[in-house]
Amino acid sequence: MQITHTTERLSDAALLTMLEAAVQKATEIGQPQCIVIVDTSAVELASLRMVGAKVLSMRSARAKAQTAASNGTPSARVPEEFRPGIAAATGGAVTGLPGGLPIRLNGVLLGGIGIGSGTGAQDIAVAEAALAAIGAEIG
Repeated sequence: MQITHTTERLSDAALLTMLEAAVQKATEIGQPQCIVIVDTSAVELASLRMVGAKVLSMRSARAKAQTAASNGTPSARVPEEFRPGIAAATGGAVTGLPGGLPIRLNGVLLGGIGIGSGTGAQDIAVAEAALAAIGAEIG
């Protein structure tokens, strides 16, 4: 019987690298963003609200990150018909809004990143830049 599991986690350096890459991409596209990174238990590891980003977008960015970490898929893949019920059942912790991506390295799910304050396409572009900065899988 196996009693323990080895767990891989994002390092502090990886978190800072992801935040920096996200800020750089958001600045490049001219859209200040809210950035939230969580582990696989949906515990927040890092967050930042850029100057000019919508304050309530921190909530949606957190939900996007939690959704991606929980499901291991982009937040936008939550089926449309389930979105209202699952959002209500989780107190808004799960969303179908675009901008949440799983963080996966070498096939191992490490958490999720959620971006909010721009359009869905802008949010995804910023999340992808953060994943690329640490060599995580995109898509």
